[in-house]
Amino acid sequence: MSVHDASVRARPGHDGKRTAQKAVLEARQRLTSSSGTRADFDFELMHDYADSRIGAALPMAAIVSILAIVASFWVPLMVTTIWAGLVISSLLVVVITARRFKSVELPKFNAARWTTSFVAAESLGGFALSLLALFTLVTDPEALAPVMFAMVLVSIASNAIATHTLPPATLMSTLPVTTTVSISLIALGGTLNYTLAAVAICGEIFFVYLARQLHNSELETITHQAEKDTLIFELEEARNMSDEARRHAEQANIAKSQFLATMSHELRTPLNAIIGFSEVLKSELLGPHQVPQYKEYAGDIHASGQHLLNLINELLDLSRIEAGKYELNEEVVSLVDIADDCRRMMELRAKSKNIELVFSVGDNLPRLWGDERAIRQVVLNLLSNAIKFTPQQGKIVLVVQRSGDGGQLISVKDNGPGIPESEIATVLSSFGQGSLAQKTAEQGAGLGLPIVQKIMDLHQGRFDLFSKLRFGTEVIATFPRARVMDALAPVVEKRNRLEIYSEAG
Repeated sequence: MSVHDASVRARPGHDGKRTAQKAVLEARQRLTSSSGTRADFDFELMHDYADSRIGAALPMAAIVSILAIVASFWVPLMVTTIWAGLVISSLLVVVITARRFKSVELPKFNAARWTTSFVAAESLGGFALSLLALFTLVTDPEALAPVMFAMVLVSIASNAIATHTLPPATLMSTLPVTTTVSISLIALGGTLNYTLAAVAICGEIFFVYLARQLHNSELETITHQAEKDTLIFELEEARNMSDEARRHAEQANIAKSQFLATMSHELRTPLNAIIGFSEVLKSELLGPHQVPQYKEYAGDIHASGQHLLNLINELLDLSRIEAGKYELNEEVVSLVDIADDCRRMMELRAKSKNIELVFSVGDNLPRLWGDERAIRQVVLNLLSNAIKFTPQQGKIVLVVQRSGDGGQLISVKDNGPGIPESEIATVLSSFGQGSLAQKTAEQGAGLGLPIVQKIMDLHQGRFDLFSKLRFGTEVIATFPRARVMDALAPVVEKRNRLEIYSEAG
């Protein structure tokens, strides 16, 4: 099993472990949260609460002062001043608590303790506001009822908006004043006072509900932000892993290319000697063999050496192409002549299997701009594959003609067993072999078609393979219109009328 396969198999387990760790972390966050969400979400919400309370301290103090001044028209100034001083003092306690919280870092954050601290401070503020009901003891209650009602609504609205990110604080800062003033209004009796008490209670319910909706909206925003941050982190991590994998792949590819380049000379030299000496033994140039099997063994050695040399050449070609070091030696070539030469080279091999090799050429095909050696390799690989997998007494058709877009194509079609559709991608991959190739005795390394693909890519061309079981296979290598050397129309020189008149005169 390769390293890549091992990493692919290990990745699902790694992802499962990360998912489990994430679930455990979220469960731990919820256990340490005071609201049942996550401790870090509580931290963000309380930060917003603290910022809101600190920022609204002066406006709130101004509102309390204005309410005290308005109430002084019915209540003695000393009483309203004492009430305003108590409310502003409680507001100062809330601000001091918020400032202390701002200096706390997330690792040292205790959600329950800080929630209790804020609720206690807000309860103090709510109690100070509720002293508003005592105004009825020092003045005419009937005249003061509408004023108290208005002051209650203003207090509820301002506190609900300022504390919406901490629902318990909202409740404790508004409920005491609503309760005491409503009880006072009910105690006074009368339809008007009952109505004012009912509206005050409804106002409390409405503003607490509004604060809860604002809290949910804020929590949803923080949740989406956390998900976005997590996604960005995972994408960054995946990108880093991809870059690392790419660097490893590039290093491995360089190492492979260096290894093949180094080993090519080391392997080719003894292989050439083996092929040469085995050919001498096979042809009995130095005399006949005493044992007939020796000639057969020499032929096997020669064939094996040739096969190994071809395999090495294919590996080197593929590695050079992948490394971007396969340079085309381009010139004007004839695709028909190259295909005809390759047909003659492969004809003897086709006849040994009683395979009919038909060659068809289109009319008036112009020359092509390309690398003759590379194009020859394309045709030889396609013909070799067709002969390899076509059964005895089969038929192969080699066609060179114009393509639909004005280019030129080479088509090799056989009536062999074909390739299953599910195996076509495997056959076209490096070292990929179909089930038929694994069963036949003439199996190769699976590099012929990938090399053809890459050579066609270097020529800006296209390679297509069409196959169906029991109907044969057709492979088409198409060269683009830009590489066809069409003849240009003659240039007609235009002469002006003055020259024509002077010649006529």
